[in-house]
Amino acid sequence: MNTSSASLPGGTWTLGDSSVTRFGYGAMQLAGPWVMGPPADHDGALAVLREAVGLGITHIDTSDAYGPRFTNELIREALHPYPEPLFIATKVGATRDAQGGWPTARRPEDLRKQVHENLGSLGVDTLDLVNLRMGDAQGPRPGSIAEAFETLVDLRQEGLIRHLGVSNVTAEQVAEARSIAPIVCVQNMYNLAHRHDDDLVDHLAADGIAYVPFFPLGGFTPLQSEALSRVAKRLGTTPMSVALAWLLRRSPNILLIPGTSSLAHLRENVAGAGLSLSDEDVAELDGIGH
Repeated sequence: MNTSSASLPGGTWTLGDSSVTRFGYGAMQLAGPWVMGPPADHDGALAVLREAVGLGITHIDTSDAYGPRFTNELIREALHPYPEPLFIATKVGATRDAQGGWPTARRPEDLRKQVHENLGSLGVDTLDLVNLRMGDAQGPRPGSIAEAFETLVDLRQEGLIRHLGVSNVTAEQVAEARSIAPIVCVQNMYNLAHRHDDDLVDHLAADGIAYVPFFPLGGFTPLQSEALSRVAKRLGTTPMSVALAWLLRRSPNILLIPGTSSLAHLRENVAGAGLSLSDEDVAELDGIGH
């Protein structure tokens, strides 16, 4: 199954100096349980990555903390040398412990180490995009991000990073980062049920900055899930398809990175995100988050 980027749902967006497909792929689920260890099906993971590129996807999201290392090494094994249009985003700011936790690691020496680990595991001299992940597993936390972000700015000036972004951040932290250096994206939790970043999405769109939501079905209450399922049933599709299609329609700067370790689910996600929603559908779906 091969197609071109132009036929993927949502078209393209200019991320930094690169045109990427708004429908991308998040590689986190390629690692083992709890994002630790190797995949159960090594060859299957390689096949999913190759199919993503074969479908025309040009934006892959990853991190050396996934596995750790396993996801990046799978990307390298499956796709290196990387095709010219492929844009690989990674993130730093957390490491892994033996229990599968995500302890923060944002001191300058931690961030330098993580950037070099990503360079090594992906097999590149320069990382396309590095997102600085703030907050914790519960979400963003207030506070200055200057010291950590300035470390990444230094690494960019050294030629190890092309573009910078921030993740799991408050609107105030986005503003602080932008006062230090340009960013090309913000990666936060946002979906039909979690609309707290509505104003930020619109503000970034006006400034040509991408917004990359994670957990497109995360944090729904039973009632919200029921409402989404009702719309999906009426449209003859899945809740995930409806959620992805709504995100693409929500704003042109929204880039999707749904993850899966299944070829069938990858194809379903691509097809589902192309779902055409009527104004009535959108009005009903908008009620879920309000």
